[in-house]
Amino acid sequence: MIEPHQGMGATLRQNIDDLTSRQREDAERATFSDKLADRITRFTGSMMFVALHLVLFGVWISVNLGVLPVLPRFDPTFVALAMVASVEAIFLSTFVLISQNRMAAIADRRADLDVHISLLTEHELTKLAGLVERIAEKLEVRPDDPAFAEIHADVQPVQVLDALDESRKEKGIDR
Repeated sequence: MIEPHQGMGATLRQNIDDLTSRQREDAERATFSDKLADRITRFTGSMMFVALHLVLFGVWISVNLGVLPVLPRFDPTFVALAMVASVEAIFLSTFVLISQNRMAAIADRRADLDVHISLLTEHELTKLAGLVERIAEKLEVRPDDPAFAEIHADVQPVQVLDALDESRKEKGIDR
């Protein structure tokens, strides 16, 4: 049997374990209302929920159309059914929005981490490029690529964001 971490370096395995532990801790720290909203959202997105509604609404409609004379007709105009479905839709959409807001906050945190790691990597690579250039000079090796000079400057993230915003404005893209 192949182990799930087989073939991965120790650092990668440790990162996976650390991130998994952090996700578990974050899930444990979630408020009761967030946990409840997530559970309800998970259930309402299941086939069990669909089957339950097919049976419940099917019986409701069948009884009130007189197709299933097991019970007396209690909602012949289906007004009560419409009200129940509307109230259910209001609550379910609220639970979904609560879950989506929490997932969006998690996604924002991950995006912030990605940007931070990318900036650190870019900074480290810029420093390495300078070191490689000094080694090349010492060995009297000249780089053939004229773009090599561009990698000596650290990227300024705020300037990049400003340039992206300006480009979106010019193209009429709102965000």
